[in-house]
Amino acid sequence: MRLTGLKRVYIVDDEEDIRTVACMALELIGGFVVGQAASGEQALAEAAAFGPNLILLDVMMPGMDGPASLKLMLADPDLSHIPVIFMTGMVQPQEVAAFLAMGASAVIAKPFEAMKLAAQLHEIWNRSL
Repeated sequence: MRLTGLKRVYIVDDEEDIRTVACMALELIGGFVVGQAASGEQALAEAAAFGPNLILLDVMMPGMDGPASLKLMLADPDLSHIPVIFMTGMVQPQEVAAFLAMGASAVIAKPFEAMKLAAQLHEIWNRSL
């Protein structure tokens, strides 16, 4: 159960430039504390120790993709309570519905607008989490 507000966000994306832009936007504009991982495997090993309120997870990654990572996160008692938002270019209605059915809390379209990302996360957090 989340008793605090949205303060700590963990970004999982294999593309360093996307992690950098998202991290800067969330820290500078949103005032968040941000952690990051370059793969699903790294996220599963390190996310719980970071203690995020929310995880942003890329869908398309080499090795363990976002859906496989989410499945393992949901099965991990240290991560299963943390809402996961997919960030992806796959935003057709049937794709979004499939991601939500997998257990994602929401989907944010890539490319995202860096200046609006923090506001999007707050909106999702306040609306549905």
